[in-house]
Amino acid sequence: MRVFLFFVVVLTFISCKKETKNTRILQGNAFGTTYSIQYYSPKEFKVQQGLDSVLAAVNASVSTYMPNSAISKINRGDSTVVVDRIFKEVFIISEEVHRNSLGYFDPTVGVLRNAYGFGEEKPLKMIDSTVLDSLRKFVGFQKVQITPKGTIEKEYPEIYFDFNAVAKGYGIDCIGRYLNAQGVSDYLIELGGEILAKGRNLDKQKPWVVGIEGVDSSLEDRTYTHTIAIENMGMASSGNYRKYRIDSLTGKKYVHTINPLTGKAEASNVTSATVTAKTCALADAYATACMAMGLDKAKQMLENLEGVEAYLTYLDEQQETQSFATEGFQKLLFN
Repeated sequence: MRVFLFFVVVLTFISCKKETKNTRILQGNAFGTTYSIQYYSPKEFKVQQGLDSVLAAVNASVSTYMPNSAISKINRGDSTVVVDRIFKEVFIISEEVHRNSLGYFDPTVGVLRNAYGFGEEKPLKMIDSTVLDSLRKFVGFQKVQITPKGTIEKEYPEIYFDFNAVAKGYGIDCIGRYLNAQGVSDYLIELGGEILAKGRNLDKQKPWVVGIEGVDSSLEDRTYTHTIAIENMGMASSGNYRKYRIDSLTGKKYVHTINPLTGKAEASNVTSATVTAKTCALADAYATACMAMGLDKAKQMLENLEGVEAYLTYLDEQQETQSFATEGFQKLLFN
């Protein structure tokens, strides 16, 4: 089942060879990708049933790929939908990142994403300045709000929500909450290359270790350039080096990270962003923001954020690949 398409700098799950008797590994498919969960629990519980319930609830609320989800109904103009806790929490997280990124992260960019062919609709045949101006009218998180009744109020009915750049991370956080509720205190969740780590790797009595894939790594032979140790945090990545579309008529390249301020699907000088934060949802959203902002604005934003660290790759003036890591991220690096 295809649900959320947000990925590209893949975080490699570094598995361990030695396992304790309480080590449990769960693998499967969700959100249009795969997941692998390693956790430690001395007791048995219906983990798969609980996991499926969590994933179904997230999909029913914020998946644009499900026609009967709350977000799909809202996008079609149904103003009577009373949103649930999941939608409200994703909305509040998005509002925070939108504010801190000066508008570069904006879940109302859906109308533009559809126009460029990255959504559920066919791309427009031509996107010129006139078309962009008309579409940008329907973009802006300040143009939407949750009413006291729990319904969504839009300034324009055409505004289209797209939480794909935060919802996968949020879904991973929900899986973590479920495990917490079952008394599990040590686990590593990897879903579509995004990570949530809690506690430690008890087999090795060390923090969890994951890898960051290089931008020149091929799909057939993925390699990682760095490994980092993470504990009690989420980690997510974004990049444009694989996720793009070439217009068959004009030959123009459109990247999946859209600048909501200009409306253009053009790459900034940041080629990939790997972010750690207290939750996977925040890491997910800030990684997307860094991609849209470009290096200088991203560095300025990161300096003012507490508990958010990042590793960015970018192109310098000579179009050579360079990297930047915040001080906090450097402390996590193994090599």
